[in-house]
Amino acid sequence: MKNMSLNEIREEYLKFFESKGHLRLPSFPLVPQNDKGLLLINAGMAPMKAYFTGLKKPPRSRVTTCQKCIRTGDIENVGITSRHGTFFEMLGNFSFGDYFKKEVIPWAWEFITEVLQIPKEKLYVTIYIEDDEAFDIWTETTDVDPKRIFRLGKEDNFWEIGQGSGPCGPSSEIHFDRGEGAVTTVEEFVKYADEDRIVEFWNLVFTQFDKDENGIYNKLSHPNIDTGMGLERIATIMQGTNSIFEIDTIRAILDEVCKVAYVNYGEDKKNDISIRIITDHVRSVTFMICDGVLPSNEGRGYVLRRLLRRAARHGKLLGIEGTFLYNLCDIVVANSQGAYPELKEKLEYIKSIVKLEEERFNETIDSGINILNDYIKEIESNSSKILSGLHAFKLYDTYGFPLELTQEILEEKGVTVDLEGFNKEMNDQRARARKARGEFNYMGSEEGVLNKIPSQYNTQFDGYESIKENSKVIILINGNEFAEKLEKGDVGVLLTEKTPFYAEMGGQVGDKGIAYSDNFKAIVTDCKKNVSGKTLHFVEILEGEVCIGEDITLEVDAVRRANIRKNHTATHMLQAALKAVIGEHVHQSGSLVDDEKLRFDFAHFTAVSEEELSKVEQLVNENIMKAINVVTEEMSISDAKGKGATALFDEKYGDVVRVVSVGEFSMELCGGTHVFNSGEIGMFKIVSESGVAAGVRRIEAITGFNVLASLNEKIKEIKEISSLLKTTPKDVINKININLKELKEKEKEIIQLKKEKSKAAEAEIIGNVKEIKGIKYISTVIDNLDPNSLREMGDRLKDNIKEGIVVLGSEFEGKVSIVAMATKDAVSKGVHCGKLIKEISAIAGGSGGGRPDMAQAGCKDAEKLIDAINYVEKVLESSVK
Repeated sequence: MKNMSLNEIREEYLKFFESKGHLRLPSFPLVPQNDKGLLLINAGMAPMKAYFTGLKKPPRSRVTTCQKCIRTGDIENVGITSRHGTFFEMLGNFSFGDYFKKEVIPWAWEFITEVLQIPKEKLYVTIYIEDDEAFDIWTETTDVDPKRIFRLGKEDNFWEIGQGSGPCGPSSEIHFDRGEGAVTTVEEFVKYADEDRIVEFWNLVFTQFDKDENGIYNKLSHPNIDTGMGLERIATIMQGTNSIFEIDTIRAILDEVCKVAYVNYGEDKKNDISIRIITDHVRSVTFMICDGVLPSNEGRGYVLRRLLRRAARHGKLLGIEGTFLYNLCDIVVANSQGAYPELKEKLEYIKSIVKLEEERFNETIDSGINILNDYIKEIESNSSKILSGLHAFKLYDTYGFPLELTQEILEEKGVTVDLEGFNKEMNDQRARARKARGEFNYMGSEEGVLNKIPSQYNTQFDGYESIKENSKVIILINGNEFAEKLEKGDVGVLLTEKTPFYAEMGGQVGDKGIAYSDNFKAIVTDCKKNVSGKTLHFVEILEGEVCIGEDITLEVDAVRRANIRKNHTATHMLQAALKAVIGEHVHQSGSLVDDEKLRFDFAHFTAVSEEELSKVEQLVNENIMKAINVVTEEMSISDAKGKGATALFDEKYGDVVRVVSVGEFSMELCGGTHVFNSGEIGMFKIVSESGVAAGVRRIEAITGFNVLASLNEKIKEIKEISSLLKTTPKDVINKININLKELKEKEKEIIQLKKEKSKAAEAEIIGNVKEIKGIKYISTVIDNLDPNSLREMGDRLKDNIKEGIVVLGSEFEGKVSIVAMATKDAVSKGVHCGKLIKEISAIAGGSGGGRPDMAQAGCKDAEKLIDAINYVEKVLESSVK
């Protein structure tokens, strides 16, 4: 058996299947394209569902890939076991109605025994119990020992979509035996597989049936092949390791983690778990960010944030101070950039996002410490020794606070955690997550009629040069059913052989317009593509009826299209200007182009300054005024990149791409519609700049007549303001400055009057000091004082009485506040401001607390404020020694 690196195994696999007539495709991005039912790519065949279902034609009937995948369903086991990971690579070879069992089985055996040179006495094969065909092919076309083939049931060797209908079929799995001695029975095989002595590493799925709604398995006329071999798993076999964390590329990351943490792997079981978690998670986040995922509180962004924060937490458990994950990205990229060159191109961007998220997490975990301290005070006040499971889970879930750290801090106080309650909350969250996530649907059979249009129906787009075209209707859809015709009042979808309508794509909205013939008239309300790329015209029939096969005219709204074109070309020019002004690291993270505005999201780590925005705006307008011809060309992807064309961050491109150039100023890969000359844009104006996610900024802008409309609106507003200020537009700023100066002077007068009023009130209060059990106290309500002023008055009164306690209440702008302050002498005699405040504020519907010498509260019921203050005397009677 060869000792091969992970990168060598990947290359040998792909080369092998290329030699068998397969097209090698690069890995699809981790972010699914046109698959709303999937959060992240989690299987090798997931990006190719449309090829298997026939909704989309594959580039070749034989394909091989090494696909990047993310799975987080077993995240709690990552680090605890030696084989669980969130990121993995899946080797696969696929046949879309081409070859079948008699080809793939001997190929698999050839690759394993001849290329990888795995000893045959270490290999076992399983097949579906009823699959005699697979058994015959294994025994007739390979030299596998028939005694090493075991038949298993549906649970192990038959693939189908749960209890649902759709494509399905038997499978054959290939296994490696880590132990010694032959396995002779199915029972022994199952036992050793459960014990991880025997490990499955390659699954060959024979999709040969279509299960109908009655549970009948109908044979497919063109069966498919879908195989999957985990790259990390086969690497553990080839390198003779017991764990995926010990194979070369992953071990390099793990060793770097140990170096940063100043620990040795294998010496402490608890530390090893943290080391493995960090190793796996930093690998995942590096690839996810490279493919365009950004930290957020929902969807795939939440998955990324969770992995990042989980890794950072375990860094703290290892004693690592400050940010460190972002530097580990270097070693991830160094080991994988050969197969994924985009990692190296985006390394600095990836590190910046990771570092920013780490810094935010450090701020969050500090908040968690403060919350935990409040919980400890509450426990101590109740003479309890247990932190509730709900509170422990809130610290974990909301503040990213590790349970282990919570337990460690509480242990010093003699407090434990209600683990049963914590686990219940954790399980409830997992159940909610599973429900929200749903099950992975292999072939996407749950999708509606819009995604069931047969692959032979395609629409030719002719809208780059024309906005009006005659064409034939080939498909009609009414509701969720295919239809022969659409009548007046129907709202449906039509497909035609050709169209001038641009379907929503690449951030550009779909065209609107009309469709008509002698028999009908309809408005086209939108134009989109389904998952397999079919162009769908969403229509409302105004007159008559339209039938399949009818010749019709399609006409795009010309004014709307023109405005969209202006905004789209301006978006390209905006990106070029941003790169020139703030740096080449800028790249598109999202966009929206419609007829009213453009929105451009881009990678950048701080707010763009007003000066920078002004320069960007100036640069775009200069190139508009130059009236530069906009040229579109089709060329190979390699030629486009060689010319320096900018590509979308996470877009998947074909071999031939469309390049849009605005002279030498901007060059981008784009399939959208654009002006023919930059001068058509007229003018460009930025209307806002803001942050939308960690490391992502957003600019919104307008062009053409919308700039003029905005300018006129601003002029109108200035005139209205000048009228209110009784001045001219030219003198508005001067008038405002005069008014502000006068306002400040008035504010000073008000503050002085308040101080005088406060001093007078203080003098009156001092004259009415009460005493109880030898302690002086003041308890009164003050009119109209904000919380800060109330505290300041309390400080002055406390200093005045020298020894005692001051309790003041006030209502200010609808909010009720109470403050209590005590001298050291009063505290020594039993006064506790925190307990006192908690008791009296409850009377006025409030809550609060604090230290023995100072506390404050907010209340809801202003009418009960006097009752609360009057209750001070009773509380002091019972608490003062």
